[in-house]
Amino acid sequence: MRSPHNARVQTALSPDDADETLMLRYAAGDMGAFDTLYGRHELAVWRFVLRSVKIPAVADDLLQDVWFAVARNAGSYEARAKFRTWLFTLAHNRLVDHLRTARNHASLDADGDNNEGGEGRPGLADTLAADSGFGPVRQLQSREQAAALLRAVEQLPFDQREAFLLQAEGDLSVQEIAEATGVHFETAKSRLRYARSSLRQQLQEFAP
Repeated sequence: MRSPHNARVQTALSPDDADETLMLRYAAGDMGAFDTLYGRHELAVWRFVLRSVKIPAVADDLLQDVWFAVARNAGSYEARAKFRTWLFTLAHNRLVDHLRTARNHASLDADGDNNEGGEGRPGLADTLAADSGFGPVRQLQSREQAAALLRAVEQLPFDQREAFLLQAEGDLSVQEIAEATGVHFETAKSRLRYARSSLRQQLQEFAP
């Protein structure tokens, strides 16, 4: 995806440039900064929305909407929080709008597993994070085990599932999840705790 920004400023970029620096440079018109940010975070955002809506075509549309939102809001961006938190806040808002419009509480039905790749993207069971930050999930290595986790995640209430995916895919802290979803720290912490507890129970057979 190329930046929809109208400016045409282009300066040398360093692979060590922080996301926040790149976003400020993009806001000033640096096209290369947008491309770098997109390359760093596109797949994580796509997985997050896909695991919430299941349908790859819908996830693709939502992904595009999120990055257009990045472009639209570039002028008002302030580096007071991590860019990644801000980005996943945009993704959360777009997802909520979609679910409200579709009257769909999101599903991760296994029926989508065979069709979720596309455009060179790997399937969910192939790419599921094994280091999701707790207990037996760290031990999940095979496709069968990953698929079992996907089924378990599917059973979580939407708020718990979103919090878990924001951590597993977005690598967000509890505070950042709270900021991205517009809830108090303790609410985000509670959602993660319940999600982890439920997943542990469903994945006992894979516990070490």
